[in-house]
Amino acid sequence: MFLDASGSSPMTNRTLDAFQSGLADGWADPTRLHTESRRARQLLDSAREAIAEEIGAQAEHTHLTPSPHLGLERVIAGVYAARRGRDRIVASSVERDATLHAADYVCGGALTLVGVDHHGHLDLDAFAGELEVPDVALAAVQHGNHEIGTLQRLDAVAERAAAARVPLLVDATASIGHVEPPEYWDALVANPADWGGPAGLGVVALRPRTRWLPVWPEGDDWAPGGVNVPAVLAAAVALQERREQLEATSVRLARLVDTIRAAAASWPGVEVVGDPDSRLPHIVTFSCLYVDGEALLTSLDRAGIAVGSGSACTTSSLEPSRVLASIGALTHGNVRLGLHPGVTEADVDRLLALLPREIEQLRREARAPEIG
Repeated sequence: MFLDASGSSPMTNRTLDAFQSGLADGWADPTRLHTESRRARQLLDSAREAIAEEIGAQAEHTHLTPSPHLGLERVIAGVYAARRGRDRIVASSVERDATLHAADYVCGGALTLVGVDHHGHLDLDAFAGELEVPDVALAAVQHGNHEIGTLQRLDAVAERAAAARVPLLVDATASIGHVEPPEYWDALVANPADWGGPAGLGVVALRPRTRWLPVWPEGDDWAPGGVNVPAVLAAAVALQERREQLEATSVRLARLVDTIRAAAASWPGVEVVGDPDSRLPHIVTFSCLYVDGEALLTSLDRAGIAVGSGSACTTSSLEPSRVLASIGALTHGNVRLGLHPGVTEADVDRLLALLPREIEQLRREARAPEIG
């Protein structure tokens, strides 16, 4: 049972078939002029157009990168370079590490983090206050949080960014393919692996009005060395499949998450985090008092159940979660579940039957105090 589909999700047969077709017809270098390369180029352009349409962007302003991390690095650097005379970047405190590391590097440490409430929603007044100072080059606010599932109120965020004339970068790497794509952004980054496409690919979309400058060596502006054409084709097919089934799948997974949230909240010493209503339909996280997250993950893995624990965005996934610390939640003993469309009610029933027993067993082994 794979219940860690936050950042990567199993590929469906339809997606795998598309990947195989891409291997057969898109293996050639799409930058060359012979027949095989023109065929590969046609596949690449068609797939890019399909992805752009699904995320609400224009194909000519949609760029493919070898990873979403590189996409974040390049778009942050490019927009920052175009905003000469402004040297500060503002971001929410719950952005993924890839965003914050890139922003901090680009602006030489002039990165301002804006806090969130206990559900993970951005402090809009503090955000607006930071943007009032005319030294801000860029604001970065995610759409949906990859650890706790909270959806930011992007309409209000974008209103404040527009009033201050600050470009808004939206990290949609956890939301595209699970909910309707965000409407409000100047630059957007998405992760095909999260919606069931292959890993090793990122998507960057820009509004036509968004200015950027290349601050990297000459060559392809976004994908040095090119991108994997079969992976792009498979990513487009996976996103179309997700979008076709979006309403039914999101409703079903949201109900399963509601079941998990209700059950976990009833267990002693367990705190369920994230907004219970304004959230991604497939993610749920809870923290267990007096439980080691690594031990719980290992115990469940032995039982054939894959879950996440620790931080979802550091190089060592079992590092304490900065996101949980930002919302004032318990940072150890956390279980993070990401449900993909193949997860069934029977899977969730099995998980919920096993989890409380495993939690109690680990507490006994650790000789933890009794929880009243």
